[in-house]
Amino acid sequence: MKQGMWFKRMGSLAVLAAALAFGSAAQAEDPIVIGAAIAQSGGVAPYDEGPAGGMEIAIDEINAKGGLLGHPLKIVYADTKSDIAYGATAAQQVIDEGAKMVVVTCDYDYGSAAASVADGANLIAFSTCAGDPKFGPSGIGPNAFTMATGAPGQAVAMAEWAYNVKGWRKGYILKDTTIAFDATWADFFKRRWAELAGADALLGMDTFGGEDPQIASQITRIKALSDKPDFIVLASFPPGGVSAMRQIRAAGVETPLLGSESWDGDYWLEGVPNLSDMYFVTYGSMFGADPRPEVQAFMEKYKAKFGKPPVTSHSVTGYSVIEAWSKAVEKAGTFDTDKVRDVLQSFKDEKLLAGPTTFTEKEHINMQRDLLLIEVVGGKSGNIIQVVKAAQMPK
Repeated sequence: MKQGMWFKRMGSLAVLAAALAFGSAAQAEDPIVIGAAIAQSGGVAPYDEGPAGGMEIAIDEINAKGGLLGHPLKIVYADTKSDIAYGATAAQQVIDEGAKMVVVTCDYDYGSAAASVADGANLIAFSTCAGDPKFGPSGIGPNAFTMATGAPGQAVAMAEWAYNVKGWRKGYILKDTTIAFDATWADFFKRRWAELAGADALLGMDTFGGEDPQIASQITRIKALSDKPDFIVLASFPPGGVSAMRQIRAAGVETPLLGSESWDGDYWLEGVPNLSDMYFVTYGSMFGADPRPEVQAFMEKYKAKFGKPPVTSHSVTGYSVIEAWSKAVEKAGTFDTDKVRDVLQSFKDEKLLAGPTTFTEKEHINMQRDLLLIEVVGGKSGNIIQVVKAAQMPK
């Protein structure tokens, strides 16, 4: 081969090698899309706003360390408009934008349609905090996970606190039938209360529809009881539950009220002026003074990034969705859904901001985690009573 031809050929090979190297580098820098098919408007939006912010903080931290498997992470949104029927459309929108994992609304009813679309596309579908145990293989499919502490565990923790700490013995339940979470929460509270205090210790259980919360007849039945309840479980959520709560207090019923994480935050309190004697369990304190330094530090990061605290402490679960998925991807060494799912299902007390997290092949939700029990006093939320252990029903 002539020297000129040799140099020409070697030059071409060098150009080709450089092009391949550049292509590999460019490919490594291609962002990995996380799709959030969540409520950015409508009545459910407060439950998705904080988790979205938590996800963005986690993504910022991962990208600052070089990304995930050499790729930066990017989040894209599609607004479900708090419309159950629109969830599937929103999920398909983010999938069409290249999502490798889909995050859905903090509720089984409002998030399951989006999760089903993602599961059908063989993508991990992660709810930030859907608390009904059906969010998973039994209700959606094998790729559906939730970062929630399940409704059964929350309800059992509240029942045990009411019985063991407050010394209450007689209760009444008002159950909102709008979503599955509240029905599950109320039913498990009822079961645990019967075990603790006896079947006759629950003076009644009534229902109402949160979309039209007129509960005059239910209040009349409560006031007519010969035995007065020590507490009323209000298994509901804003805004419908706020109307029900306002009616209870306006009728002169000052009995202590118990509720789930759905009552977190203070955005709804103006609907029930000067509310007191209301207690709920939740993931952390957005008001400061959380007993866990790591949660305090996260809340400070949130305020620094967005200029205000989160609407609710559900922001913690949004952060942990990204935490969990990224840990699983790193351990799997791939974004492949089947392999990532297998790693997630191997989690055993995995340390996350939301608390120790365990998933199995059959259960993609947690029951046993620490929760904060918070009191509303004088129209203000945030008085931390104690840390309680969410637990499954005793065998």
